Amino acid sequence: MNGNTLPTLDDAKRQAKRLRADLAASGTELSHGRALELVAHQHGYRDWNTMHAAIGNGPPADGEVERDRADRPLQVGETVRGTYLGQPFIGRVVSVHMLGEGAAARHRVEIDFDEPVDVVTFDSFSSFRKRVTATLDGSGVTATRTSNGEPHMRLVR
Repeated sequence: MNGNTLPTLDDAKRQAKRLRADLAASGTELSHGRALELVAHQHGYRDWNTMHAAIGNGPPADGEVERDRADRPLQVGETVRGTYLGQPFIGRVVSVHMLGEGAAARHRVEIDFDEPVDVVTFDSFSSFRKRVTATLDGSGVTATRTSNGEPHMRLVR
């Protein structure tokens, strides 16, 4: 990979579309897949899948400003914060699985907490969790609730 800053996935896909359209205008037909491969090569990657993984699966670079973070799906490697069973946490997304499509789509996420969270409120007993799985709606909240009505998990984005 070269030292240039990588585009977002959307920007890389737009580059491929422009390349395909420009070549078509000059009489050279190119599949969309081949255009994606060429864009990846331009950025120093051996293929589109490798570039996609580098852009989409890594956490944001230090100091990088994320655009519309709340409007995009969670990314593997992303640092998130919120509450789990009423306890605040900061952690890293380990996996994300889409469940359904459209407005009712949910995500099953696995999060590895930076510090274990005590999930018991009883004073003389503790039970710590370091890694948890939860099913979140589009706003980052679980449908499952504790006995006091609070969501099991709520992400703050």
